[in-house]
Amino acid sequence: MINDFGHRVALDRVRDGARFELVADEDERKAIAERFGFPSLGRLDAHATLERDGDRIRARGRLRASLEQSCVATGEPVAEHVDEPFDVLFVPEPCDGPPDEEVELAAQDCDTVFYENGAIDLGTAIADSLALSVDPYPRSPGAEDALREAGILSEAEAGPFGGLAKLLKSDDS
Repeated sequence: MINDFGHRVALDRVRDGARFELVADEDERKAIAERFGFPSLGRLDAHATLERDGDRIRARGRLRASLEQSCVATGEPVAEHVDEPFDVLFVPEPCDGPPDEEVELAAQDCDTVFYENGAIDLGTAIADSLALSVDPYPRSPGAEDALREAGILSEAEAGPFGGLAKLLKSDDS
């Protein structure tokens, strides 16, 4: 289990409408940044409201973060601010099968987190939600130039209309 922002909530403490405020301290932010490869994570906080339906716990709320990622082209730091809602469903770890058996999740189950030992880990689910919320391909202002120098075509040049533009340009010559 990952415990860089571990905020375990015992199931017997979960009541409908229970609200939790989580703020990552400096050590937690540093550990999260290291796990996800962020050069820095200056802020991570979230609020969550829990709803209980038997052994299923739904956490809905909002997370906010300020961080830096590395540009995919230059490696330079790129500042990013995240202010996103999240909706996570915690369900008991399946125990009806061999431990190495794969568990199939449907599209509506994508934000499902398994728990065990009578507690959910709200902090880790929030940190994981942050990782899913950031720009997967951050680019610094110099990224286009660096890519062009490396011989990589822009999306406009590589797409279907880019080829057409080249043909039209060669016809004009």
